[in-house]
Amino acid sequence: MISSELRAELEAVLGPDRLLDGDAPGYDRDATESRGLRGRPDAVALPQGTDEVAALVAACCRHEMPMVPRGGGSGFAGGAVAVDGGVVVSLERMRAVRSFDPLLWRMEVEAGLPTSEVHRLAAESGLLFPPDPGAAEQSLIGGNVATNAGGPHAFKYGTTGAWVTGVEAVVAPGHVVRFGGPLRKDVAGYDLTHLLVGSEGTLGIITAVWLRLVPRPQTAVPVVALYEDTAAGVAAVGRVRASGIVPAALEYLDGPAMAAVGASMPVTLPETPGFAVLAEVDGSAEEVAVARDELVEALEPDAVALLVPETAADVRALWRWRGGVSIGVTAQRGGKLSEDIVVPVERLGEAIEGIVAIGARHGLPACSWGHAGDGNLHATFMIDAADAVQRERAHAAAAEVFALADDLGGSVSGEHGIGLVKREAVGARWSAEEHALQRAVKRSFDPQNLMNPGKKIVA
Repeated sequence: MISSELRAELEAVLGPDRLLDGDAPGYDRDATESRGLRGRPDAVALPQGTDEVAALVAACCRHEMPMVPRGGGSGFAGGAVAVDGGVVVSLERMRAVRSFDPLLWRMEVEAGLPTSEVHRLAAESGLLFPPDPGAAEQSLIGGNVATNAGGPHAFKYGTTGAWVTGVEAVVAPGHVVRFGGPLRKDVAGYDLTHLLVGSEGTLGIITAVWLRLVPRPQTAVPVVALYEDTAAGVAAVGRVRASGIVPAALEYLDGPAMAAVGASMPVTLPETPGFAVLAEVDGSAEEVAVARDELVEALEPDAVALLVPETAADVRALWRWRGGVSIGVTAQRGGKLSEDIVVPVERLGEAIEGIVAIGARHGLPACSWGHAGDGNLHATFMIDAADAVQRERAHAAAAEVFALADDLGGSVSGEHGIGLVKREAVGARWSAEEHALQRAVKRSFDPQNLMNPGKKIVA
């Protein structure tokens, strides 16, 4: 419970209108709500600048009050949920674009700027910020950096961290630190910029980031290939990788996923396929024309159909459909539990088939889709969200999925982070020495264990 002394200190920093009670609507959960995961914040702070974040961190550290940083609440691992109380520090009002230099291909923005705004600003100047995680309208750039979010185009362009050149953060006991900046190269000291990337608020609260941009490709063309079964589809993915083509995106949907959402696909399907591959090439018009033909050549063997959208509107419609796959799968039974494991690309087929088998063992329909080129699968169990028995079965199935990833030489998360949900599973393959180093990093930044405690690792 927040003390009257701490409340008074925080109100002096923020004003009473930006220090909300812990029961303020919406701040007790994130996108893990389908797991029944709810928090109980003691208060919700809405800072408007880095100085305010620093002052509230200092006050919380003095009073030993935990802090839970929050972006747009679109996370899938419970990272922004105050399950054990504390002050939720929501960065939603820190939306300033501190600098934007189109001719230098860079910008500095505060953590609360929506990811869609970063995309828009870049596009209006003929530039590209490639990371494209889901819920771009809802997710905030600080949260994307804190989880090192990915997306379909990470195959060619990398995850969010690949585009971060500098980070400003507030660390305990209230210090503002800045690592990196507008430099494209900097090897002085340890790479603390990218230590904070993906740290999920457990080392400090990210308040602003420097982002690098690139010129926007002239055009992009996707190709959809449909196959009878997983084996044929996975073999096609392997041919694309072996061909020397570097697609911007290389996605897949397995048979059960296509059964759930194929009818809404903005192209005519010859039948419900057992596997779908969605690949895209981008670049100049000349480069794309050549790469498209090479992509078709790699995908054509054993395909029951090849579909190439002809217009920009058709391309946009296809990617809108891909962005809605999660919603479409959820609609089948009213809920789902989904985990984003990653495996070596040569084990992709085993992982896809293993997920369906795990679902069958637990009496749940299962499917997967995701980023085939990266070996990143969204392993999903469709449930009635109101049925407690089905939720428990899904939790048990998810634990088996984590074990499957480990058995295949993979990891329990490729892009959604660890948060609370995967904390126990994340270190299954770490040695005692590796555990000790991870904990030492946490303690060096956060000796009181007040920064998002209980998330990411067991401190």
